[in-house]
Amino acid sequence: MDHAMHHHTGTAPGATWSMAIRATLHCLLGCAVGELLGMVIGTALLWGNVPTMALAIGLAFVFGYSFTLFAVVRAGVSLKAAVKIALAADTVSIAVMELVDNAIIALTPGAMDAHLSEGLFWYALLGGFAVAFLVTTPVNKWMIGQGKGHAVVHAHH
Repeated sequence: MDHAMHHHTGTAPGATWSMAIRATLHCLLGCAVGELLGMVIGTALLWGNVPTMALAIGLAFVFGYSFTLFAVVRAGVSLKAAVKIALAADTVSIAVMELVDNAIIALTPGAMDAHLSEGLFWYALLGGFAVAFLVTTPVNKWMIGQGKGHAVVHAHH
């Protein structure tokens, strides 16, 4: 999701549901790309569940941060400052998203042993993302209202 879609008035941004949804969709996109890539790599290398999940979660953070990093650097911020902004903007959102998503997958009977070619794998993953989105959106709304999280990015538009 492009940060140019956000509206900045020069004052502290209000915590609207629309803003929280955009921030959460941005987070979800990075998490989904990283998590899917991690699961594909772990499966291809015949890794077990724990190392595959660790790789998937790690890549979810990498891609989640990267999307913010690219947008902020594109706005003219130095790489060092952009890293600090991405960490401040996305850490809680990605952590909540990953915690909820992976808990749903782990708690879905048979999902941890399902293969990429099985519907159960995809239903658990997509269901986990859907629940994580619903849980993370109010968290992002609260953080934006506090001037934290994704609100940090708004100063750089």
